[in-house]
Amino acid sequence: MTPLMKYPFHFLLISVLLSVLPVAVEGKAVDAPAAAASLSAPRSVREQCLVYFEELYRTMDENYFFDIRRADYDRFIKSFDEKILPSLLLEGKSSDYVRWRSTAYLLDYLKQPDDVFSRFLPPVPAEKFAQEVYGQKIDLGVEGRMEAPGFVVNFIEPRSDAYALGLRENDLIVRLDGTEVLKLGEERARAALVPLAGARVQIDFIDAVARKPHIIAPVSKEYFKQTVFLRETGVPDVYCLDIQKFNRETNEDMSRFLPVIAAKKPRGLVIDLRNNPGGPPLAALMVSAFFLPNEELFAYFEGRHKPRSELVIPRLPDEFHYDWPLVILVNSGTGSASELFSGVMQARQRAIVVGRDTAGQVLLKSIFNMSDGSSVAMVVARGHFPDGRPFPFDGVKPNEYVPDDIPADKMIGNAAKYLLLKAEGRL
Repeated sequence: MTPLMKYPFHFLLISVLLSVLPVAVEGKAVDAPAAAASLSAPRSVREQCLVYFEELYRTMDENYFFDIRRADYDRFIKSFDEKILPSLLLEGKSSDYVRWRSTAYLLDYLKQPDDVFSRFLPPVPAEKFAQEVYGQKIDLGVEGRMEAPGFVVNFIEPRSDAYALGLRENDLIVRLDGTEVLKLGEERARAALVPLAGARVQIDFIDAVARKPHIIAPVSKEYFKQTVFLRETGVPDVYCLDIQKFNRETNEDMSRFLPVIAAKKPRGLVIDLRNNPGGPPLAALMVSAFFLPNEELFAYFEGRHKPRSELVIPRLPDEFHYDWPLVILVNSGTGSASELFSGVMQARQRAIVVGRDTAGQVLLKSIFNMSDGSSVAMVVARGHFPDGRPFPFDGVKPNEYVPDDIPADKMIGNAAKYLLLKAEGRL
């Protein structure tokens, strides 16, 4: 049974989101055929660069959240002709390298000084960056450690092909592609579990439950990583979910844990968003549906030339709605979708936020494809609370400040104790 079949409300969630949210979370090609033809024509390196610079400028002018000025572009071209191009040509680099490197300089020159997200990426780094931004991986999704009998699986991604074929935590891998793992050694065994995309690896293992042998041949392919993990609090009846990043499947991860927690009649929940860099705003919206009233405005984004795009909380069945007291842990590494979520939950008095100021990056970001396979990652809109207030650039302010040097386990434990005292009416 697939996760979507197990949790049918996901279909409703997705259909609602598609109907209410026109904001793009991925970019588009910009006049790619024409620009590509111009680059492939027999031109000097300088002429190729100027064609490409115009493509970048047009992409930024049409989509970048902040203003860019043609006068700044003209000043850059002067510096390019006098300093940048001669220096790169002296290094003996290829025309592609010169074009990419100088285009990266141009983007840095045009963007806002405090914009840490927007950047230019040549083809190979662009593909890797897109996977990181959207929380995707390409491998077998298997982690473990070498012990005397073999390689013991200590974690497996639930959306990986190996998981779909039956491999689970604590299973014992004895052979990889016919070679005994003990002969491979731990380093080579780990490397064999991270093959190139599309590679198929035969895994002989003994399952941890029935102690029976199995042979599978999973494929190394793209999947969305698990982002939610259950952590110990040390406090009875209070639980903690550590959300390490937001991606398209974070709500599915939550839906695996929340019913289990609900069955234990919890007295509170800690959500740890410390050092969570965020992800697509849609992911934060979908997680909010577990805790906030249905079909109300969650937040909205508005760009310099883009119309307002609203995020409306989708409707979930009552059994998937939870009203436990919440504490959300944040710090300066809490950014983007994670501070969008924590800020809205705080503003609606649905959760107490504890920690340090967040990153101040509630901005909609998008990736735009260039004509040669390169990409431009760019801020395109700013987030606003439902009442119209923009999310501040200095971050979400916690209800309770806690120093950064407090150990992680102690911070979770203290938050859990607070929730228990509150549940017992002692606060």
